[in-house]
Amino acid sequence: MNAQIIKFILVGILNTTFGYGLFALFIYLGLYYPLAVLFSTILGVLFNFKTMGKLVFGRSDNGLIFRFMLVYIITYFLNIFFLWLFKWLGFDNMYISGFVLLIPLAAVSFLLNKFFVFRR
Repeated sequence: MNAQIIKFILVGILNTTFGYGLFALFIYLGLYYPLAVLFSTILGVLFNFKTMGKLVFGRSDNGLIFRFMLVYIITYFLNIFFLWLFKWLGFDNMYISGFVLLIPLAAVSFLLNKFFVFRR
């Protein structure tokens, strides 16, 4: 397996734990799920930008933050769409639905970050 993918997975575990922990906290506090995703995404972007850029892709150029944010906007809307779809299909447990989406959204995030944000 490629070293960059391994780093992405390890940093992704850290970032995912941080982001999902915030999402679960906001759901627990009673926030409507789009707001829970929004707030956890905003806070996660700030945390993830530095960890992902520096530790995975070896880039610390703050000018890349706008592309990085665009990736998170895309994954935010994908997340909301699929949470809505799961709810529409009768899966009302947002904790499980959010957890199920972690791996596919992580794959989308890796590809967008590698080829759009941190490309050389």
